[in-house]
Amino acid sequence: MVSETYFLSVVSWENIRYTIHGIARADLFITRREIISVMMLCVTDKKWRRNMNNSNELINRINEKYSSMSKGQKLLSTYITDNYDKAVFLTAEKLGKVVGVSESTVVRFATHLGYRGYPEFQKALEELVRNKLNSIQRMEVTYGRISQSKILDTVLQSDAEKIKSTLEQIDQNAFESALDIILNAKHIYIVGIRSCAPLASFMSFYFNLMFDNVHLLHTSSSSELFEQMVRISEEDVIIGISFPRYSMRTLKAMEFANNRSAKVITLTDSVHSPMNLYSSCNLIAKSDMASIVDSLVAPLSVINALIVALCMRKQSEVAETLEALEDIWNEYQVYESDEINYIDDHMKMRYGKVDNVDREDSGIEK
Repeated sequence: MVSETYFLSVVSWENIRYTIHGIARADLFITRREIISVMMLCVTDKKWRRNMNNSNELINRINEKYSSMSKGQKLLSTYITDNYDKAVFLTAEKLGKVVGVSESTVVRFATHLGYRGYPEFQKALEELVRNKLNSIQRMEVTYGRISQSKILDTVLQSDAEKIKSTLEQIDQNAFESALDIILNAKHIYIVGIRSCAPLASFMSFYFNLMFDNVHLLHTSSSSELFEQMVRISEEDVIIGISFPRYSMRTLKAMEFANNRSAKVITLTDSVHSPMNLYSSCNLIAKSDMASIVDSLVAPLSVINALIVALCMRKQSEVAETLEALEDIWNEYQVYESDEINYIDDHMKMRYGKVDNVDREDSGIEK
């Protein structure tokens, strides 16, 4: 039997969800884990695995339109189907040269498949390969599309477009639902691993200013993760943050929480993300690949929005906390006043008195 890790890398999560929903409609009492176990058995069948891979939208379109394509378009179809991991790096001009057709043929091929142009077709191609790329291939994406002189402009413009796209597509109802779930939770667990750890830490830092029940999960192993979640219950919520390449430990944490009837909120990049399998509330933020990492600008903006919205709903509590913190920061010189150049005469006299007392107590001559 194949490993679950391999299964998760091959199977379409959309198909899993359809299976789960279908069984639920049939009133069959089968757990999600049992469904996954059965489907894992299917993965061992090469023919089934090939059919599952063909379930991708882009491949479906190619198969449906193939008979009506021109000779040049069929050449493109064959090349893309067999070399999608290489085609994703190519501009329309470069793809045409590789296949032996004109750039205009490549553009017509994209529109023939129902896309508004080559850029939209290329995004669909990225979706096909993004979870299968290793770090070296992801670097090639950058080198193939961005010139050295335009890196700053290209990356910043790309990040701005991700935020705009996220704003246009995010589910406002899901956002409001997430706020209600967080506000009503007895305990709030936050998990983000590897590149998503800074996002989880940022969220936890500001949540701690509003709530006294926040748990940021730190982990280097699955067992350590479960130890920190052992008391999670139906009154609690876990917020899982994960983007390609998705973290199995984060997914396991959400499965663990779901099995104990806790609420599960996900922040991820797509409705097809495996992170959505156990969630009751999905927040989608765009994170398209740019190099060896995915941009996390849009996810951070969504987290910012959550923090601001929660602050608005807890204005009085947040104001009291911040007022208390200001007093503490001033008393203990947390910010600028801890620099020696900013210590006023009063502080110098105060420390001088302390120093004198210490000397007298210790018998040291002044």
